[in-house]
Amino acid sequence: MSHYYTIKKSGYHEVIIQKSRFIGHVKRVQNEGDAQQFIQEIQKEHHSATHNCFAYIIGDHDQFQKANDDGEPSGTAGIPMLEVLKRLSLKNTVIVITRYFGGIKLGAGGLIRAYSSVTSDTINHIGIVKRELMQGYAVQIEYPLLGRVENHLKESSFIIEHIHYLENVEIIVYVPIEQQDAFKAELINVTNGQALINVDKQKYVEKQIEINH
Repeated sequence: MSHYYTIKKSGYHEVIIQKSRFIGHVKRVQNEGDAQQFIQEIQKEHHSATHNCFAYIIGDHDQFQKANDDGEPSGTAGIPMLEVLKRLSLKNTVIVITRYFGGIKLGAGGLIRAYSSVTSDTINHIGIVKRELMQGYAVQIEYPLLGRVENHLKESSFIIEHIHYLENVEIIVYVPIEQQDAFKAELINVTNGQALINVDKQKYVEKQIEINH
């Protein structure tokens, strides 16, 4: 994948709705085994809770999806949670919502709204990142060119990861896959052809994004 969206980190968020205590727990996972382990950990930690409902989406093509109501009326918890993950285009994400019943029944519509909103609130609290596949480059230049090159890179969509101050300066830069030709051309232009550009490794680079409600 050239890019995908997922949660920033693992975490939890608590909300009180009509005296019921809802705790949303989220985690970034790589496979269903990781997701199931996380679900079991939350179930064990909150074994006295009324419900531990969950949903997850995993895989490059969202091929692994699952939702569970854990005793809530069918379709009022897991599916609404899953729909929020889909709406936010999240991948490799699992959420478990723990509910401690507070004595007031919410009804089917109220439950759907509650589990949807707690999912959204939890993800909003934790944050979303865009993971973009980028090509790394090790750029070697002489010291007099550093200021000009560094300023150019900082004003671009390219990401400076490290600057090594050696005999010459070595800048480790990550470039969006589709912008590699433009990157090389710009660097040659900025340095008048005096940069040595070596291909480095590829990796996913994360950038936090704003959540549209």
